[in-house]
Amino acid sequence: MVNVIDYVPGTTLLHRLNPVTKIALAVALIASSLTADSPIVLVALLALTLAASAYAHVMRQVRSFLKLLIPLSIIMFVMQAIFVRSGTPVFLSITNEGLMLGLMVCLRLLCLALPLIPALVTTKLTDLANACVEVLHVPYQYAFTFTTALRFVPVFSQEMNAIMEAQTARGVEYDTPNPLKKLRLMLPLCIPLLISSVGKTDATALAAEQRGFYLRTRASAYKRYPLAGRDIAALALCVGLIVLGIAC
Repeated sequence: MVNVIDYVPGTTLLHRLNPVTKIALAVALIASSLTADSPIVLVALLALTLAASAYAHVMRQVRSFLKLLIPLSIIMFVMQAIFVRSGTPVFLSITNEGLMLGLMVCLRLLCLALPLIPALVTTKLTDLANACVEVLHVPYQYAFTFTTALRFVPVFSQEMNAIMEAQTARGVEYDTPNPLKKLRLMLPLCIPLLISSVGKTDATALAAEQRGFYLRTRASAYKRYPLAGRDIAALALCVGLIVLGIAC
């Protein structure tokens, strides 16, 4: 199973950018997609995200995430096409404005969800936390909390899969095509997952405290994260993307 936020090593330009610059690029793409009103601009932003993902060799993670997004996008498109009644009828009660609004919603959803994937999988979470502390002057406690939450996502996913496999060995049919029945079967698994999560969280907190977590400051890091020329150029691109979204 592919975890969409697992670090993928590489030597591409995206890998060598400052972690803060990568997050800034992702935020700029998201902000531009929120302000853009043209489907052409949204398609261009989506193509830019996919091109960056292909360049950084992380399309496997993006495709894994798209398997979740595409069904949701289709559902939202159908709902917009059915319930929006303004505009010129195209087929039965479906109007041209409903189709256009549905297309915009689908594109905007993809543009909002995808940019963070290449930014995260090309960055070690430790580097992300330390760069936020050094460059953005974020308190280390907040940066550590954010990156630890991201680190626990694949852990909890593996825990859930292990619990489901154990239940499947006991005859529980999780491969049922009925989504409501599958949801009803998975709800009881939240209790053992919660118990396991609390135990892991407590052990992590104890280990961090024993290593002097509360004594960590901005000057404690052994590695520095200066902004190079490529980072300045990427930040200029961020400004351009935001201006593009506002203008279009």
